[in-house]
Amino acid sequence: MRLSVIQFAPKLGDTAANIKRIRELISSEQSDFYVLPELANSGYNFKDKAEALEYAESTESSTFINALIDLAKENDAYIVSGFCEQEGDNLFNSSVLVGPEGFLGVYRKLHLFLNEKSIFEPGNLDIPVINTRFGKVAMLICFDWMFPEAWRKAALNGAQLIAHPSNLVLHYCQKVVPSYALTNRCFVATANRIGSERELTFTGQSLIASPDGEVIIKAGVDNDQVISADIDLSLAHDKFITVRNDAFADRRQDVYGNLNIDG
Repeated sequence: MRLSVIQFAPKLGDTAANIKRIRELISSEQSDFYVLPELANSGYNFKDKAEALEYAESTESSTFINALIDLAKENDAYIVSGFCEQEGDNLFNSSVLVGPEGFLGVYRKLHLFLNEKSIFEPGNLDIPVINTRFGKVAMLICFDWMFPEAWRKAALNGAQLIAHPSNLVLHYCQKVVPSYALTNRCFVATANRIGSERELTFTGQSLIASPDGEVIIKAGVDNDQVISADIDLSLAHDKFITVRNDAFADRRQDVYGNLNIDG
């Protein structure tokens, strides 16, 4: 399949403008699967929860998600995007997967970064692995990159591609992601945003990494960009590093188990 990662600067609080820009960028590159940044509907750096609530939507009645579904149908493609999700009085930093068949699933960010802890609830759902016609896809979001357990769980549950919407401000993630692709023998697509929002400046450099830990393609630091690669998700079924070393079968769970530590 052809996989595209879309790097741009969502406008804070302007869902209509963000939908318009996403439509323009998707129309510039025909692909089978697109990954957009974190909170692509709303922008990121809210002053407080009250401001975030102004721009949040529920998955059941979302102008943004409906626009993504329309784009998915028009382009016969799948789209993963970050999304400011409201459920009752709670807000979640979420990611959705839509396709030609409609809404397919949601993931809520497990590991909240910095001031997100004052705005969002920690994710209260599992890490879904969703079937598409190209293969199995999981979603993680931004600071989840810091926690190898999340990547491993997604891969152990069969994810061939981990879509990773992000609003990165630290400089570590783009170095680490190829290692997660290698150790889990799967593809990773990190879609980062660019630009500045209030006091934050984002680091761009969106990328696609292969199960061999290679960076297939990488975006620049500060420009709107669609990066694409033709990939074969079946390669993620091969967990062998050598003819005698299976990255999953060789794990010594008898020694480290689920890594719970006492004392």
